[in-house]
Amino acid sequence: MDLQKIDVDKHREIIVSFRRDSFRVSFGTNRDFDEKEYVRWVEKQSDLFPDGFILLMEEGVPIGQLELTVKDYEDSKIGYVNLYYLIPERRGSGMGNKLHQYSLQFFRTHGVSEYHLRVSPSNHQALGFYRRIGMRECKKEFGGTVIRMRGTVSE
Repeated sequence: MDLQKIDVDKHREIIVSFRRDSFRVSFGTNRDFDEKEYVRWVEKQSDLFPDGFILLMEEGVPIGQLELTVKDYEDSKIGYVNLYYLIPERRGSGMGNKLHQYSLQFFRTHGVSEYHLRVSPSNHQALGFYRRIGMRECKKEFGGTVIRMRGTVSE
């Protein structure tokens, strides 16, 4: 297993399919997924945070994806997990912990002590994982369609 920086030209098909699936898992549908907008966003953000846009590879096959950035939030600089993703066959296998450990190192490198993400309240498997890694719910956003969660980056 190894981690590889996303090259949008080379990995476009796989990152689009992973993000599309994440919409389906989170919201029950991917009809609101805009492929062109997503690819533009990844191109821009991966230029700013090249070490934050990562594919998890197993024997040369992509099995997971991370999208990590740093943002301003309520007068603070925080880390932000835009996407933790594993293919369905690898969910619950411990690979999420590997993605999480990489995320914590990314956030340490970028000098943030706190990170956030948003999750659908119906995504019980993801909520369970986030709670197991020590994240706590902050508040509901977008009319309750997502929960903002917060975690801390230890030294």
